[in-house]
Amino acid sequence: MAPVATNEESGNGTVDRVAELKKAQANKLIEETRIINPFYSPSAGNENDDDYQYAKYKPYFPVVNWEPLTEVGVIDRGHFADPDKKALFSAAQKVKHLTPAIGTELVGIDLRQLTSEQKDELALLVAERGVVFFRDQELNIHEQLDIARHFGPLHKHATTPVPRESGLEEVHIVYNDAARRPDASAFSKIELWHSDVTYEIQPPSTTSLKVITGPEYGGDTLWSSGYALYSSLSPSMQTYLEGLTALHSAVAQAEGSRAAGLHVRREPIETVHPVVRVHPVTGWKSVYVNPGFTRRILGVPKPESDTILNFLFHQVAENVDFQVRFHWEPNSIAFWDNRIVTHTATFDFWPQTRHALRATPHGEKPESVEDYERRTGNVAKDRQIEIWKQQGIEVPQSKKGPSRARGYND
Repeated sequence: MAPVATNEESGNGTVDRVAELKKAQANKLIEETRIINPFYSPSAGNENDDDYQYAKYKPYFPVVNWEPLTEVGVIDRGHFADPDKKALFSAAQKVKHLTPAIGTELVGIDLRQLTSEQKDELALLVAERGVVFFRDQELNIHEQLDIARHFGPLHKHATTPVPRESGLEEVHIVYNDAARRPDASAFSKIELWHSDVTYEIQPPSTTSLKVITGPEYGGDTLWSSGYALYSSLSPSMQTYLEGLTALHSAVAQAEGSRAAGLHVRREPIETVHPVVRVHPVTGWKSVYVNPGFTRRILGVPKPESDTILNFLFHQVAENVDFQVRFHWEPNSIAFWDNRIVTHTATFDFWPQTRHALRATPHGEKPESVEDYERRTGNVAKDRQIEIWKQQGIEVPQSKKGPSRARGYND
């Protein structure tokens, strides 16, 4: 049988084009079905900048490489504060405690006018109350950074965006607009609770966030007190957790950035911290794990680790007695102590824009109860018991034997 004449170039070209089309369709399908977790894969937002007042603070992802972080000396400014905070409180028109466990709002203070003495007292107040709020603040990002530097050397994030304006690599951008809607199939709400970058050797201390653009309603942030969580536990559970350490990991955050096509500026690390840490100024004990970055408890079987972390994570996210919720307005700013609180945002405002600037000072290496007491010679305390003592309230004693159900109606 004679061979059949063919046009090899034409045939191969057709095959190649078909393969390319199939590949393009497959890539499109992958792109359309890719699940994006906004916690690990930040958005760059849309490009409609012509009339946006804060376009220079929109997300920018520089392709640079940073060296691993090393230990730095940090002395908490709260050590130098007047315990009564007279300089800070006398400058306020009103001091409003928002819940018994966490959250205070100071009214009538212009943060641009704070003295060093008042900044020290602010650090102490944040260490005691977990988070402190101010509204109607005109300070710019450079002034916000100056306050943050008073509390410690500033952290530069390895994956999240920085402002387009040069020289602001120490600023962390929080930005969401209509360009990308959070995908509820990518995460559960409990997974969004976190303390900032707890995988670092020296995680943050007195952190600030200022909202510069936000929705009229929605986009709130909630904070949960690690002090209150510790105080809520039985003495046996407190003692058990005090002897444990846990692994905190940056790996998922780095992988999320790479999955979004973004450059990771510093290689991810994993660090071991105590499950219960002691605040260096207050001496109070706080549970120090979070769903965002804590991966496992070390030295125990995996089922035990999973069970304990799941219990603690749900207490963080679901026990409203530990929480405060804040509705932002433009020029609102919050200062919180990342060593003793976890937080999360509500993603209920799409397609509105929510834009904020964060300054994040490093704190000390987390100290366990044992290490704190050995270093200082002081006994680490339970915050709630200390508050009751200050109020002259007899401290309830733990009872043994069967408990009887009781409660209240609301």
